[in-house]
Amino acid sequence: MPAKVLIVKLSSLGDVVHAMPAVQDLRAALPGIQIDWVVERAFAPLVGRCEGVGEVIPCELRRWGKAPLARQTRAEWKTFKQQLQAQAYDAVVDLQGLTKSALIVWLALTTPQGRRIAMANQTEGSGYEAPTRWVADEAIALEPHVHAVQRARLLCAAGLGYTLQGPNRFGLVPGDRAVLAPLPAGHSANSFAPRKPQVALVHGTSRADKQWPLASWVELGRRLNHSGFAVALAHGTTAEKATSEAIAAQLDDAWVWPSMGLDALVDTMAQCAGVIGVDSGLSHIAVALGLPHVQIYNFDTAWRTGPAGEGRQAVQQVSVYATPCPRVDAVWQAWDQLATPVMCR
Repeated sequence: MPAKVLIVKLSSLGDVVHAMPAVQDLRAALPGIQIDWVVERAFAPLVGRCEGVGEVIPCELRRWGKAPLARQTRAEWKTFKQQLQAQAYDAVVDLQGLTKSALIVWLALTTPQGRRIAMANQTEGSGYEAPTRWVADEAIALEPHVHAVQRARLLCAAGLGYTLQGPNRFGLVPGDRAVLAPLPAGHSANSFAPRKPQVALVHGTSRADKQWPLASWVELGRRLNHSGFAVALAHGTTAEKATSEAIAAQLDDAWVWPSMGLDALVDTMAQCAGVIGVDSGLSHIAVALGLPHVQIYNFDTAWRTGPAGEGRQAVQQVSVYATPCPRVDAVWQAWDQLATPVMCR
């Protein structure tokens, strides 16, 4: 059985999160296994919080590709290659399925009996490029209509010879870098100032057609405030911060998070009572943390990337879909069904 496995899943944020349950499967099926992971540097802090991952090998293919012949690029590539090839692996698994991940899989060293494992075909709604199977020793065919989490789990199970068992478990472990919410007005650091439970609103997404109207966020925030929740507003770009500030300006109790690294963001989100957000990387982090969560979809694609838990997790995490976008009442109803046990804690 393989003793050392290298996972290649480079980006993006949500895709990296979706690969984490495969790591937990590997740990359960192959006790004592060493699991390393190659990922874009921006997401390395997240992978470093994934239970069971040994060495995180960061790369910057996106940036290097913009200036491939620059001296800095060549020096950084050399360092990355040395780190990648510092040891040989019994299995190298391409969970990305693109040319860039195929390159890394090809460069990685394997033991004499080691294998390079990849997908043999594209699944619905995912990117796929032929070189991923060209460099593979074993290309595994997958059912095209499959959830992103299940795709990674199935590939690892088929490639490494074990049977999937149990629901998704992400193994995302928060650290101690959470940013504390400001004290209520009129309270000093030495006074007793109970903080309301916070619900994080995740409005930012890489695609404009996944966004939810600003007025809907404001109305939702007002309902949360009226129900005893404080609102926390996440952001990752200057434009998203401006949107957070515009929403907060119309609410009675809202906190626009400061800019923070991904590790601190994970830890701060873990302190929330729940999360409501569009289909985005931060929403998928909420799922991985096991928080009560409502995910908003303008397209009928929740089957592919939405919350996919079982048992208690399925009760706590739901998706809401409508076109052109869900109404506030529908999102609120979904949250209200999750909020009762939260308020009773």
